[in-house]
Amino acid sequence: MELRALLDKQFNLPSIPKVVALLLTELGLPEVDLRKINQLISTDPALTTRLLQMANSSFFQLSGKISSVSEALALLELAHVKTMAQAAASVASPKAVPGIRLQRFWDYSLNVAKVSRSLAGLVRQNQQAAFTCGLIHAIGELALHLGMPELMAALDKEIPPLDLRRAQAERIELGYCYATVGAGFAKMWHFPQPMVDALEHQYAPFESNVYEPLAGVIHLAAWRARAKEANLNERAMAVTFPDAVGVALDLDIDAVLQQDPFDWAAHT
Repeated sequence: MELRALLDKQFNLPSIPKVVALLLTELGLPEVDLRKINQLISTDPALTTRLLQMANSSFFQLSGKISSVSEALALLELAHVKTMAQAAASVASPKAVPGIRLQRFWDYSLNVAKVSRSLAGLVRQNQQAAFTCGLIHAIGELALHLGMPELMAALDKEIPPLDLRRAQAERIELGYCYATVGAGFAKMWHFPQPMVDALEHQYAPFESNVYEPLAGVIHLAAWRARAKEANLNERAMAVTFPDAVGVALDLDIDAVLQQDPFDWAAHT
Protein backbone atom coordinates (compact mmCIF):
# COMPACT_ATOMS: atom_id res chain seq x y z
CA MET A 1 0.00 0.00 0.00
CA GLU A 2 1.25 3.47 -0.85
CA LEU A 3 1.97 5.70 2.13
CA ARG A 4 -0.59 8.29 1.02
CA ALA A 5 -3.31 5.64 0.85
CA LEU A 6 -2.48 4.45 4.35
CA LEU A 7 -2.54 7.99 5.75
CA ASP A 8 -5.94 8.57 4.12
CA LYS A 9 -7.45 5.70 6.11
CA GLN A 10 -9.37 6.40 9.32
CA PHE A 11 -7.98 4.58 12.33
CA ASN A 12 -9.22 4.35 15.91
CA LEU A 13 -6.07 3.88 17.96
CA PRO A 14 -6.88 1.73 21.00
CA SER A 15 -6.44 3.07 24.51
CA ILE A 16 -5.61 1.21 27.71
CA PRO A 17 -8.94 0.08 29.21
CA LYS A 18 -7.90 0.63 32.83
CA VAL A 19 -6.56 4.12 32.10
CA VAL A 20 -9.74 5.12 30.27
CA ALA A 21 -11.89 3.83 33.14
CA LEU A 22 -9.84 5.72 35.73
CA LEU A 23 -9.89 8.85 33.58
CA LEU A 24 -13.68 8.79 33.21
CA THR A 25 -14.06 8.19 36.94
CA GLU A 26 -11.84 11.18 37.74
CA LEU A 27 -13.65 13.39 35.22
CA GLY A 28 -16.96 12.47 36.83
CA LEU A 29 -15.96 13.76 40.28
CA PRO A 30 -17.32 17.09 41.57
CA GLU A 31 -13.74 18.38 41.93
CA VAL A 32 -11.34 17.12 39.30
CA ASP A 33 -7.63 16.72 40.04
CA LEU A 34 -5.91 18.07 36.91
CA ARG A 35 -2.58 16.61 37.97
CA LYS A 36 -4.12 13.14 38.06
CA ILE A 37 -5.80 13.73 34.68
CA ASN A 38 -2.40 14.71 33.29
CA GLN A 39 -0.72 11.64 34.76
CA LEU A 40 -3.36 9.25 33.41
CA ILE A 41 -3.39 10.60 29.86
CA SER A 42 0.41 10.70 29.81
CA THR A 43 0.59 6.92 30.22
CA ASP A 44 -1.53 6.22 27.14
CA PRO A 45 -0.20 6.78 23.58
CA ALA A 46 -3.67 6.88 22.02
CA LEU A 47 -5.16 9.30 24.57
CA THR A 48 -2.12 11.55 24.27
CA THR A 49 -2.43 11.50 20.48
CA ARG A 50 -6.14 12.31 20.61
CA LEU A 51 -5.60 15.16 23.06
CA LEU A 52 -2.79 16.74 21.03
CA GLN A 53 -4.79 16.34 17.85
CA MET A 54 -7.64 18.25 19.44
CA ALA A 55 -5.44 20.96 20.98
CA ASN A 56 -3.55 21.57 17.73
CA SER A 57 -6.70 21.81 15.62
CA SER A 58 -7.46 25.12 13.92
CA PHE A 59 -10.43 25.63 16.26
CA PHE A 60 -8.17 26.66 19.14
CA GLN A 61 -5.89 28.82 16.97
CA LEU A 62 -2.73 27.28 18.46
CA SER A 63 -2.10 24.85 15.63
CA GLY A 64 1.46 23.56 15.63
CA LYS A 65 2.28 24.85 19.11
CA ILE A 66 1.02 22.27 21.63
CA SER A 67 3.57 19.52 22.33
CA SER A 68 2.56 18.06 25.69
CA VAL A 69 -0.43 16.83 27.66
CA SER A 70 -0.03 19.58 30.26
CA GLU A 71 -0.11 22.29 27.58
CA ALA A 72 -3.19 20.72 26.00
CA LEU A 73 -5.02 20.51 29.32
CA ALA A 74 -4.29 24.17 29.99
CA LEU A 75 -6.02 25.01 26.70
CA LEU A 76 -8.97 22.60 26.60
CA GLU A 77 -12.10 22.57 28.70
CA LEU A 78 -12.74 19.46 30.76
CA ALA A 79 -15.89 18.83 28.71
CA HIS A 80 -13.65 18.35 25.66
CA VAL A 81 -11.45 15.94 27.58
CA LYS A 82 -14.46 13.96 28.79
CA THR A 83 -15.86 13.66 25.28
CA MET A 84 -12.48 12.42 24.09
CA ALA A 85 -12.29 9.86 26.90
CA GLN A 86 -15.80 8.60 26.16
CA ALA A 87 -14.87 8.13 22.51
CA ALA A 88 -11.70 6.30 23.55
CA ALA A 89 -13.74 3.95 25.75
CA SER A 90 -15.39 2.46 22.67
CA VAL A 91 -12.04 1.24 21.31
CA ALA A 92 -10.26 0.49 24.59
CA SER A 93 -9.46 -3.16 24.01
CA PRO A 94 -6.30 -5.22 24.42
CA LYS A 95 -7.23 -7.12 21.21
CA ALA A 96 -8.05 -4.16 18.97
CA VAL A 97 -4.99 -4.42 16.70
CA PRO A 98 -4.30 -7.71 14.87
CA GLY A 99 -0.82 -9.04 15.57
CA ILE A 100 0.03 -6.56 18.34
CA ARG A 101 0.17 -7.52 22.01
CA LEU A 102 -1.15 -4.18 23.15
CA GLN A 103 -0.29 -4.37 26.83
CA ARG A 104 3.32 -5.03 25.88
CA PHE A 105 3.18 -2.23 23.29
CA TRP A 106 1.77 0.24 25.85
CA ASP A 107 4.42 -0.66 28.44
CA TYR A 108 7.17 -0.39 25.84
CA SER A 109 5.92 3.01 24.64
CA LEU A 110 5.83 4.42 28.16
CA ASN A 111 9.37 3.17 28.78
CA VAL A 112 10.58 4.92 25.63
CA ALA A 113 8.85 8.11 26.76
CA LYS A 114 10.51 8.08 30.17
CA VAL A 115 13.98 7.37 28.79
CA SER A 116 13.48 10.02 26.09
CA ARG A 117 12.66 12.61 28.72
CA SER A 118 15.78 11.74 30.72
CA LEU A 119 18.07 11.77 27.69
CA ALA A 120 16.58 15.06 26.47
CA GLY A 121 17.59 16.63 29.76
CA LEU A 122 21.19 15.50 29.22
CA VAL A 123 21.41 17.04 25.73
CA ARG A 124 19.33 20.14 26.48
CA GLN A 125 16.34 19.29 24.34
CA ASN A 126 12.69 19.96 25.23
CA GLN A 127 11.91 17.26 27.80
CA GLN A 128 8.13 17.55 27.50
CA ALA A 129 8.27 17.21 23.73
CA ALA A 130 10.73 14.31 24.09
CA PHE A 131 8.38 12.48 26.46
CA THR A 132 5.45 12.97 24.10
CA CYS A 133 7.44 11.87 21.05
CA GLY A 134 8.71 8.82 22.90
CA LEU A 135 5.20 7.88 23.97
CA ILE A 136 3.71 8.12 20.47
CA HIS A 137 6.80 7.27 18.40
CA ALA A 138 5.45 3.88 17.33
CA ILE A 139 1.77 4.65 16.66
CA GLY A 140 2.62 4.18 12.99
CA GLU A 141 3.14 0.49 13.79
CA LEU A 142 -0.47 0.25 14.96
CA ALA A 143 -1.65 1.97 11.78
CA LEU A 144 0.35 -0.46 9.65
CA HIS A 145 -1.20 -3.46 11.40
CA LEU A 146 -4.69 -2.00 11.12
CA GLY A 147 -4.25 -0.99 7.48
CA MET A 148 -2.38 -4.04 6.19
CA PRO A 149 -3.02 -6.88 8.65
CA GLU A 150 -2.10 -9.75 6.31
CA LEU A 151 1.15 -8.22 5.10
CA MET A 152 2.15 -7.26 8.65
CA ALA A 153 1.29 -10.75 9.91
CA ALA A 154 3.73 -12.22 7.39
CA LEU A 155 6.43 -9.72 8.38
CA ASP A 156 5.79 -10.34 12.09
CA LYS A 157 6.75 -13.99 11.63
CA GLU A 158 10.17 -12.92 10.39
CA ILE A 159 10.79 -9.79 12.49
CA PRO A 160 8.49 -9.10 15.49
CA PRO A 161 6.99 -5.58 15.82
CA LEU A 162 9.33 -4.51 18.64
CA ASP A 163 12.48 -6.05 17.19
CA LEU A 164 15.50 -3.78 16.76
CA ARG A 165 15.48 -4.58 13.03
CA ARG A 166 11.81 -3.79 12.49
CA ALA A 167 12.11 -0.34 10.87
CA GLN A 168 14.70 -1.59 8.41
CA ALA A 169 12.55 -4.60 7.51
CA GLU A 170 9.53 -2.37 6.87
CA ARG A 171 11.57 -0.03 4.69
CA ILE A 172 12.75 -2.96 2.59
CA GLU A 173 9.21 -4.34 2.29
CA LEU A 174 7.24 -1.10 1.87
CA GLY A 175 9.69 1.68 1.10
CA TYR A 176 8.75 3.34 4.41
CA CYS A 177 8.37 2.34 8.05
CA TYR A 178 6.34 3.07 11.17
CA ALA A 179 8.35 6.27 11.75
CA THR A 180 7.28 7.69 8.38
CA VAL A 181 3.66 6.76 9.07
CA GLY A 182 3.64 8.35 12.53
CA ALA A 183 5.23 11.53 11.18
CA GLY A 184 2.68 11.64 8.36
CA PHE A 185 -0.19 11.55 10.83
CA ALA A 186 1.51 14.10 13.10
CA LYS A 187 1.82 16.48 10.16
CA MET A 188 -1.83 15.99 9.19
CA TRP A 189 -2.83 16.68 12.79
CA HIS A 190 -0.77 19.89 12.86
CA PHE A 191 1.58 18.77 15.61
CA PRO A 192 4.56 21.11 16.23
CA GLN A 193 7.14 20.82 13.45
CA PRO A 194 9.99 19.75 15.79
CA MET A 195 7.86 16.77 16.85
CA VAL A 196 7.01 15.89 13.25
CA ASP A 197 10.71 16.04 12.36
CA ALA A 198 11.69 13.92 15.35
CA LEU A 199 9.11 11.25 14.52
CA GLU A 200 10.08 11.21 10.84
CA HIS A 201 13.83 10.96 11.39
CA GLN A 202 13.85 8.73 14.48
CA TYR A 203 14.89 5.70 12.39
CA ALA A 204 18.00 7.44 11.01
CA PRO A 205 18.45 10.76 12.86
CA PHE A 206 21.55 11.89 10.99
CA GLU A 207 20.98 10.31 7.59
CA SER A 208 21.61 12.37 4.42
CA ASN A 209 23.12 15.29 6.35
CA VAL A 210 19.99 15.67 8.49
CA TYR A 211 20.68 16.73 12.07
CA GLU A 212 17.68 16.19 14.35
CA PRO A 213 18.80 15.99 18.00
CA LEU A 214 15.32 15.13 19.27
CA ALA A 215 15.11 12.33 16.71
CA GLY A 216 18.44 11.07 18.04
CA VAL A 217 17.04 11.06 21.56
CA ILE A 218 14.02 9.01 20.47
CA HIS A 219 16.29 6.66 18.51
CA LEU A 220 18.47 5.92 21.56
CA ALA A 221 15.48 5.52 23.87
CA ALA A 222 13.80 3.12 21.45
CA TRP A 223 17.04 1.15 21.10
CA ARG A 224 17.22 0.79 24.85
CA ALA A 225 13.59 -0.31 25.20
CA ARG A 226 13.81 -2.78 22.31
CA ALA A 227 17.03 -4.20 23.69
CA LYS A 228 15.18 -4.81 26.93
CA GLU A 229 12.28 -6.45 25.08
CA ALA A 230 14.79 -8.78 23.41
CA ASN A 231 16.51 -9.56 26.74
CA LEU A 232 19.89 -8.70 25.25
CA ASN A 233 22.90 -9.37 27.44
CA GLU A 234 25.68 -6.86 28.01
CA ARG A 235 27.73 -7.97 25.01
CA ALA A 236 24.74 -7.92 22.64
CA MET A 237 23.82 -4.42 23.81
CA ALA A 238 27.35 -3.22 23.15
CA VAL A 239 27.24 -4.68 19.63
CA THR A 240 23.84 -3.18 18.75
CA PHE A 241 24.33 0.23 20.38
CA PRO A 242 23.88 2.93 17.69
CA ASP A 243 27.33 4.49 18.10
CA ALA A 244 26.93 7.12 15.37
CA VAL A 245 23.85 8.56 17.07
CA GLY A 246 25.53 8.44 20.46
CA VAL A 247 28.61 10.26 19.16
CA ALA A 248 26.49 12.98 17.54
CA LEU A 249 24.72 13.60 20.85
CA ASP A 250 27.83 13.02 23.00
CA LEU A 251 26.12 10.12 24.77
CA ASP A 252 27.86 6.79 25.27
CA ILE A 253 26.19 3.49 26.05
CA ASP A 254 26.73 3.88 29.80
CA ALA A 255 24.97 7.27 29.81
CA VAL A 256 21.99 5.76 28.00
CA LEU A 257 21.75 2.69 30.23
CA GLN A 258 21.97 4.75 33.40
CA GLN A 259 18.63 6.46 32.74
CA ASP A 260 15.43 5.24 34.37
CA PRO A 261 13.14 3.30 34.26
CA PHE A 262 15.03 0.01 33.79
CA ASP A 263 17.09 -1.92 36.25
CA TRP A 264 19.43 -3.43 33.68
CA ALA A 265 21.15 -5.61 36.23
CA ALA A 266 18.00 -7.73 36.23
CA HIS A 267 18.16 -8.25 32.46
CA THR A 268 21.84 -8.90 31.78
